Amino acid sequence: MSSILAAPVAPWWKHRWPWLLMAGPAIIMAATGYATYLAIQTPDAVVVGDYYKQGKAINQDLRRDHVAAQLGLSVGLGYDAANGLLTGRVNRADTGPLMVSLSHATQPEKDLKLIVVPAADGSFSARLPLLERSRWVVLVEGEKRDWRLAGAWIWPKQREITLLPD
Repeated sequence: MSSILAAPVAPWWKHRWPWLLMAGPAIIMAATGYATYLAIQTPDAVVVGDYYKQGKAINQDLRRDHVAAQLGLSVGLGYDAANGLLTGRVNRADTGPLMVSLSHATQPEKDLKLIVVPAADGSFSARLPLLERSRWVVLVEGEKRDWRLAGAWIWPKQREITLLPD
C-alpha cells in the first residue's frame, strides 16, 4: 500500500480534465465579449430618433390613405429579375408622375426611390438593380404627395403585388 501513496502526482495543469472543465466558461466569456462588441459597434437602424415627429406624420399619412380611397386608386407592381425591370400599372391615367419607394425591411442603405411617369393606359416601368430576397415596404405616392398607397412585398415569394387603399 505504501507504493501507491509514494507514486509521483503530476501537477494539475498536466491533466486534461481541468482544461476541459475550464473550456466551457472560457468559450462563453469570449462569445459574450464578441456579442458586446457587436452591440456597441453596430448601429440599430430600426430605432427612430424623433418619436413625436413620427407620431404626427402617421396622422398625415392616414389622411393621404383616405384621399387614395376617395379617388379609387390602385397600383399593381411586378419585378422581372432577368431584365432588371420593375413594371406596374395604375388604374387611373390622370395621376401624373408617381414616386415609388421600395424600403428594405432592415437595411436602409438598400432603399430605392424612383419617379415614374405612367403612359396613357396607366402602365409604367423602371430599371432596377437585382432586388434582394427580402421583405420590402412599398410606397407609391402622387407627385404632390397628396395621396399614397402602401404595402409589404415579400420578393421573390410574391412575384406581383397590388396596392389598395386601406
